[in-house]
Amino acid sequence: MDVAGETARIRAALRDQGDAERAEYEQRYLRSGLLHYGVPVPAVRRTARSAARTRDEVLALAGALWAVTEDGRRVHETRMAAIEVLVRGTPLLEPADLAVAERLIRDSASWVYVDGLAEKVAGRLVLRFPPLAATLDGWVADPYLWIRRSALLALLPGVRTGSPDLDRLARYGDALLGESEFFIRKALGWVLREHSKKDPAWVASWVAPRTSRISGVTLREAVRHLPAESAEPLKAAYRAG
Repeated sequence: MDVAGETARIRAALRDQGDAERAEYEQRYLRSGLLHYGVPVPAVRRTARSAARTRDEVLALAGALWAVTEDGRRVHETRMAAIEVLVRGTPLLEPADLAVAERLIRDSASWVYVDGLAEKVAGRLVLRFPPLAATLDGWVADPYLWIRRSALLALLPGVRTGSPDLDRLARYGDALLGESEFFIRKALGWVLREHSKKDPAWVASWVAPRTSRISGVTLREAVRHLPAESAEPLKAAYRAG
């Protein structure tokens, strides 16, 4: 595959689909300093379907798309395309490639890039190669909030496929329960919410002794799918605590 040519093709196709009004709105909404073309996510995904067929091609194309600049700025849509290339190519990736996901997460400053990398790249790699979960133990204590968020979101593939790492979910929850960062609180709530769809009793029993310390954001997400007989006592204990 001609990586430079494929990068140029994807970039040009994204630019051609841009909408200035949408670009301005997205930039405000995301508080972004990147250049935005204004392309909807489904269109980015379609455009990012590439000829990459090997691990090396996937990594090279994703890296090239991530690095695109225009007018001295990185480009939002090519970064989203890079993530899509990695997500589609995840079955080709190897354990060492978790470091690629981490590098891109560290080069991100928004959930809009972090969440796909954390769940659909890092999380799927951890699910395929369980020893990689030890890396998440370092992430959960990392100074960078997006790496801490990623430690939680990387647990989602296991939760969704019925192979949850409950030991890490419990430990990470306790480690991050006192977080003041909204994006960490929300992520913890999301993972608990997803697990509650399969095992509501576990989530209720984990939340119950922590209602005096859990944040409102985390609690609201965690109890969203619990039966009323479990959710209402937890919410009452939170209000009282």
